[in-house]
Amino acid sequence: LSLSSHFLPLSLQAKMSRPVQARRLEGVDKNIWVEFVKLATTYSKVNLGQGFPDFPPPDFLKEAFLRALSGENHMLHQYTRGFGHPPLVKILAQFFGKLLGQDLDPMTNVMVTVGAYQALFCCFQAFVDEGDEVIIIEPFFDCYEPMVKMAGGTPVFVPLRPKAPKGGKLMSSADWQLDPAELASKFSKRTKAIVLNSPNNPLGKVFSRGELELIADLCVKHDVLCISDEVYEWLVYDGKEHVRIASLQGMWDRTVTIGSAGKTFSATGWKVGWIVGPTRLMQHLHTVHQNSVYHCATVAQEAVAQGFQRELELYGKPNSYFIQLPKELQQKRDLLVQSLDAAGMKPIVPEGTYFLVADISEFKSDVPDVPNSDEPYDSRFAKWMVKNKGLAAIPLSAFYCGAHKNNYSHFIRFCFAKEEATLKAANDILQKWKREKTSS
Repeated sequence: LSLSSHFLPLSLQAKMSRPVQARRLEGVDKNIWVEFVKLATTYSKVNLGQGFPDFPPPDFLKEAFLRALSGENHMLHQYTRGFGHPPLVKILAQFFGKLLGQDLDPMTNVMVTVGAYQALFCCFQAFVDEGDEVIIIEPFFDCYEPMVKMAGGTPVFVPLRPKAPKGGKLMSSADWQLDPAELASKFSKRTKAIVLNSPNNPLGKVFSRGELELIADLCVKHDVLCISDEVYEWLVYDGKEHVRIASLQGMWDRTVTIGSAGKTFSATGWKVGWIVGPTRLMQHLHTVHQNSVYHCATVAQEAVAQGFQRELELYGKPNSYFIQLPKELQQKRDLLVQSLDAAGMKPIVPEGTYFLVADISEFKSDVPDVPNSDEPYDSRFAKWMVKNKGLAAIPLSAFYCGAHKNNYSHFIRFCFAKEEATLKAANDILQKWKREKTSS
């Protein structure tokens, strides 16, 4: 209707004035990616903000997709099994059964989701009730907090605390650690789950076996579930070991492990994720899944199944993609570390993931502080940098809860899963900026 509201009957006006949004949406409407993706699209010459590769997936995966798309099996264009395409859940059960030391039933212990994002949503909806507490380790991937709140739960935050490295070395993500007593103090009778993200986005921290055993012991002691987000499981560097918490004593029965074909095979737009766990937990995830998306794209699942079939045959061999990709990314990481270090931004060397966090304290003269500002300093810095230098990154404060945002507001996160030319263009911007600073 083009009539303005004062021409409508009073009864209709009254109905239209009621709040339309559900209470569960209160306070979770803002999203860092909406704002910064728009800024990057508008201003950036080089986008190291969002976490996706600008290089292609491996040829064997693209070929598998094309075969599925154009082959004789026309049923690959139709619905498949709602909880996961049978060839994919079978190979995932075989592959992760081997890694976790479990005999997995593909029909009950594995579920395919629309990316790891939907996997997380299913977990919080299936396990978290009104009044339940969920422990989140800071810094955290930003969707954990709103998803816990939408499920009616209360997020409880515990930070990784940085320790200065000795001998003037660059800081490593390993220098950010949990305080065991502080972590233990967050567990109570209201704690339903803890969210673990290793390797961690945004820091690139790979939790050590000792750190995971500390978390596992507390989960067992307090009968708490573990939601383990392991999407970067293959992307670990410098010979580090990715330890799966579900493989530790007492943890299989209380852990759901989330994976991603997007991160595993450099195909983030395919949106194929999965959850692996014991039947007693998986059955509730099935309920959420069947009442939300119900089904994921068949062709993409078929191609991912073929990718895993190849990787199972090549497991541990030099030509495995799971060995080649981290080697390539480690070189890209080192390029960006050198660029940032030379420019005067102090990089924190990541042990894993696509990401690298850098300290921007030396650049404060370029973007002066605004006293009593509600916006954290790193957020203003990142906006200024994309508008004035054409380089996009994400403020680290976006990965902290509201109360802690200003405690860690002199860091920004860069993504190094990019072509060498992209990283060189970023280096050119940084070195030009440094020359301007030196001459001014």
